[in-house]
Amino acid sequence: MGKNMLFVYNPRAGKAQIRSNLLDIIDIFVKADYEVTAYPTQKPGDAIKAVKNRREGYDIVVCSGGDGTLDEVVRGMMRCEEKLPIGYVPAGSTNDFANSLKIPRSMIKAADVVVNGKLFKCDVGAFNDDSFIYVAAFGIFTDVAYETKQDLKNVLGHTAYLLEGMKRLSSIKSYHMKITCDDMELDEEYIYGMITNSNSVAGFKGITGKDVELNDGMFEVTLIRKPAILKDMNDIMAALTDKRIESDAIKVFKASKIIIESEQEVAWTLDGEYGGSHNKVVVENKKEALEIKVPFEILK
Repeated sequence: MGKNMLFVYNPRAGKAQIRSNLLDIIDIFVKADYEVTAYPTQKPGDAIKAVKNRREGYDIVVCSGGDGTLDEVVRGMMRCEEKLPIGYVPAGSTNDFANSLKIPRSMIKAADVVVNGKLFKCDVGAFNDDSFIYVAAFGIFTDVAYETKQDLKNVLGHTAYLLEGMKRLSSIKSYHMKITCDDMELDEEYIYGMITNSNSVAGFKGITGKDVELNDGMFEVTLIRKPAILKDMNDIMAALTDKRIESDAIKVFKASKIIIESEQEVAWTLDGEYGGSHNKVVVENKKEALEIKVPFEILK
């Protein structure tokens, strides 16, 4: 008996490279005995609806695009009673989560992982009534991913994020927050925070901390306090990118659940997509909530 696959892809992700690989990718799926239903997204939110409103009878949902496309597929799946396995063929500018899962950059090799790889039970983040797969963040630079135009990402790739981010340095904003997790309570001014389940964010590997496991039920949390003077930002950025350097302004710890409250609404990003503005967020790790196809070596 054949198997049924819903293949959701973003035709504009990255440098629209899926266009030159689409037939070969589908050919790999068909030769593996899948009947493929292809769904090209047209606008933000399409992948969520495609997964959430899918007909019955599918065995797997595969997506191709950037981390934003994967994020939408995960969010759609988490809203479904039946959680199907997910395959991922990365085609974006950065592909943080694919790197964490050791999914090949080659689209053809990634498609082969979908049909020949193993299922990996992966943690998913619950964010109030929403979900994310690898990062929820607030503060400086977090609007870069969703405010950088897709055409600029296609032309410049990762450099587009850096250029857009440089515009934010002259207007650093801080937020007074009460942060509660486990037996710890913090009450300070912060310019940035990220709650992650990934080895890299925005293309920077190792920025999320040490001993990162994607299925341990724990987040890596990074908080940056408001610097006393602007030049302290140099020390902060150096400490973030080189873990051998320490900064009193940065607090890093692990948590399975974290509550963040603020008097003013704070804008959040979820996997690089706009996650709304909130006075209070409750973020909880849903241990091994979804299965995703990965290469054999990640399971060793």
